[in-house]
This record gives sequence, structure tokens and C-alpha cells, in this order.
Amino acid sequence: MLTEKAGSFSLVLERPLSPFPIQQLLLLNDLDNLFNRGRVPFATWNKTVLASSLQSATENSGKSGFVTFSSKFLKSQGWNLLNGQNGRVRSQMQTNTLAQPLSKLVCIFSEEESEHGEWAHGNFPLEEYIKALDRSKGELYYNHSIGMRYSKITEQIYVGSCIQTEDDVETLSNVAGVTAILNFQSGTETENWGINSNSINESCQKFNILMINYPIREGDSFDLRKKLPFCVGLLLRLLKKNLRVFVTCTTGFNRSPACVIAYLHWMTDTSLHAAYNFVTGLHLCRPDRPAIAWATWDLIDMVENGKHEGPPTHAVTFVWNGQEGEDVTLVGDFTANWKEPIRANHKGGSRWEAEVRLSQGKYYYKFIVNGQWRHSTSSPSERDQSGNVNNIIIIGDTASVRPCVQQQIKDVNVVKVIERPLTENERFMLAKAARCVSFSICPIRLAPK
Repeated sequence: MLTEKAGSFSLVLERPLSPFPIQQLLLLNDLDNLFNRGRVPFATWNKTVLASSLQSATENSGKSGFVTFSSKFLKSQGWNLLNGQNGRVRSQMQTNTLAQPLSKLVCIFSEEESEHGEWAHGNFPLEEYIKALDRSKGELYYNHSIGMRYSKITEQIYVGSCIQTEDDVETLSNVAGVTAILNFQSGTETENWGINSNSINESCQKFNILMINYPIREGDSFDLRKKLPFCVGLLLRLLKKNLRVFVTCTTGFNRSPACVIAYLHWMTDTSLHAAYNFVTGLHLCRPDRPAIAWATWDLIDMVENGKHEGPPTHAVTFVWNGQEGEDVTLVGDFTANWKEPIRANHKGGSRWEAEVRLSQGKYYYKFIVNGQWRHSTSSPSERDQSGNVNNIIIIGDTASVRPCVQQQIKDVNVVKVIERPLTENERFMLAKAARCVSFSICPIRLAPK
């Protein structure tokens, strides 16, 4: 479009009311693609509906196209703009192609605001497209236009999507009996969705509801993991004050239910599996389960002081980038104190991998390549007292009431958390650590002491 159009322009991407990321395109014509039961997003150019260029596989060399934009450019001012142009657009199309009203606007891209131009475009093989269709089945999509949604988890805990209006506050107070709100939505999200936070805060004061805002970045598993202990500590403090708490974030799909699941897991001695199934069975959501498991081991590390005694907590894939035909083995603190090398598997090209299950902690290691001891330049390294350069890897972290989110060190090795039933000693350590975090929160100000 940018090459074909001249002069001033504006591109509007719109999301269907019941969004679906991708849709089978093989037997559909152009207009069916655009308005296929509201499942395929489409674009307008200067308020004119554009015909799609999507073609079937036989006409397009077996490839399907895509275009994406950065979600951080969500624009709230587009709601009124789109509603105002609906009638105009509908009159330009055949009456039988628009059974549903046009959807809400997602993003505006214009030449006046160049910073909105984070775009990607291209195509991919049809086989990958079909696989993506299969993977997308059962996905959850947030629809802001249907309003706040919430579910009762226990007598004292409710969980749901963001509060949009003063009427929502009144509903929580009069219908659910909520007396405290724990909100993980950021100020940027509130602004993007056009929510008046000042009026909502005033409404909370009117109904004598305690509002606590503790932002967690949406879609950031690491940020959720680091802040989850403090969130659970806040929730416990509120429950100890005999308050009925509404735990919320923007969608109600991830951050808020993750906090409730972690609370049940850590404070009530319920397994993560049982807590996860309990909450997801009552509330439609898909919390970040690995982030909860990561945070669990971080909490346990608070009490153990970095020395874990028990089964492994993480699965680590050590990576060596070398040349084909090499003989590669891995040695380190975890291979019987450097005495029993582990043979690496050739994964094709220059990549070699060795998988090891480890408890969290700090480890030194090296590779033996064709009989020569080598360290990887693609992973962190450190010189020991004898002057030898060894690679170093730190598995896990220690939870803190004041989480410090540092820039992560680049490392080609892949670390995944292990979710397993906790030993009796681990359960004791977890309960102790979780309460230590909670007790370090001032019950009056609900902030770190």
C-alpha cells in the first residue's frame, strides 16, 4: 500500500468482535475472506474498505500471507472513529457480505506518527499455516466490549477482567460484596483501553473499597515470576484483614488467576496441579503455569540459601556451537565433580546439545572437543583462582519482597523449570518462605517494611 498510494494516508487495522488469529482460506473468495463470520481481520484505507489479495494455495504457490503490528500501539481513540465510519463502510459493500457490525479498532498507522510503524509482513508455507490453525484451537481472546467479567473462587476471593466503569465498582460492592481490589493492570493499559482510573478510584472510596495497584507487565513471564511472591503476600494480608478481594488484570486470563493459584499452592498446601485445575475450572483463563513453578523454586531458595537438597528443579540444555564431525562432551560440577563427562548429541550443522536435570544453584562447566578442554564464547564465563576460564550458569533465583528485574545475561543454553510434586521438606520450606514474604509487608500501608 505504501508504494501504491501517494499523498496523505492512514491505515486502520481492525479486530473482529470474536477474534481468531488465522482462518482457513482455501475455499473462500475475496469477500468471504474479509467477512468470514467475523473471524478474519481486515483493513481500511482512508476509511475505504480494501479488497483482500489473499488467494488459494494453487494460485499462490502454496503460501499464505500475514501482517502483524506491535500490540503496544493499541489506540483508544479509534473506538469512536470506527463507530462513526461503520455506516459508510456498510453502504459500500453488498448487503449480504456484512451480517455482523464492524469490529472495534485496534491500531492506527499514519505518516504523521512514524513511531507507530513496527510492522512485519511476509509469507510462509501452507503446511505451516495448517499447523498454526491446529495450534490455535482453544485459544482465548479478550473482548473488551462485553464489559467486566468475574468469577467466585472462594468465599473471600473473586477473580476477573479489568474494571471499566463506576457501575462495575457498584456491581462488585453490591452484588459480590467486594471490599478490596488487587489490580495488576498498568497505567499504560488503562490509558490504552480508555479507562478513567480517577473516576474508578473515587467510586471505590464512595463504596468503601480498598484499591491496591501493583502493575505487572502483560505477557512478561519473567516479570510475573519475580513479582508473584509479593502479590501473594498482598493477597494474604488482605484476607487476614477479613476483606473480600477482587483480583484483577486487563483480561483476567493470566496475571490475576496466576496470583490466586499461587496463593492456593503456597498458603494452603495445595499442589500446583490441583490449584491450577481448581481455578481454571471456575474461571475461563489460561495462567502462565511455568512462571508459577519458577516463582515456587525462587521462594524455596529464600529459606535454603542457594543450596537445594532434593530432586532436580530445572532441565538445562547445554549448547556447543562448533563444526560437524567433532567429538563433544560436557563436564562440570554436576558430572561427579568433573570426573564423568556427558556426551553431547549432534543436532545438525554446528549445534551440539547435552541435556541435564539440575537443582537450582551456581555451576561451573566446560566442553571437551576432540580431546581439548574448551569454554563456550556464547555463554557466560568466569576465571577461577588458578587462572582457568570456565563457563558459569546460575539456575533459578531467590525471591524478594522488592523484586529487582535485571537485564538477563545472554546465554545459548536453554533452562526450563520442572513442575513436579514437592517433597515434604520442600513443602515446609515453601510455606515458611511464602509467609516470610507476607510478614515483610506492612499491614497498614500494604507495602514492603
